[in-house]
This record gives sequence, structure tokens and C-alpha cells, in this order.
Amino acid sequence: MGDKLRFEYVRAGDVLFISTAPPYPEQMTEALGDDVIARLNPTTGDIENVEVLFFSTRLSGNKLFELPVTADLRRAV
Repeated sequence: MGDKLRFEYVRAGDVLFISTAPPYPEQMTEALGDDVIARLNPTTGDIENVEVLFFSTRLSGNKLFELPVTADLRRAV
């Protein structure tokens, strides 16, 4: 079973952080496009953190907001 998703919004930087693990120096970083950054596990290549830059601007209007990642969501036990 996967780790729980944690969401943190930092208003000062207008960044939404979505994480399954705390960031650590060994993580690799990859730009996913559209001001979305992924932090990857250096051994497995799995995404452990996603940073969505300029988050509040994505919520303006009636636009659909999608992340360029896939998810297998299940209820946490």
C-alpha cells in the first residue's frame, strides 16, 4: 500500500506541495512542464513530491486543473 498524500500550500511563494515523503537531498528533480516540478526517489524513480508553482492563478476562473502525473488512489488504513 502507498503512502498517504500530504498537501501544503505556501502562500508567500504561491506553491502547492503534494508529498508522500519529506524532501531529502538525494531526491532527483525533474520539471514536468507548466511550472510543475517532481522530486523523484533516486533508487526507484517514483515521484515522492510534486510542487505546483503559481498555484493560486490556476484556480482563477472555471478552468480545469490537471497534473501531468497519474495516481492510484485508495483509502488509507
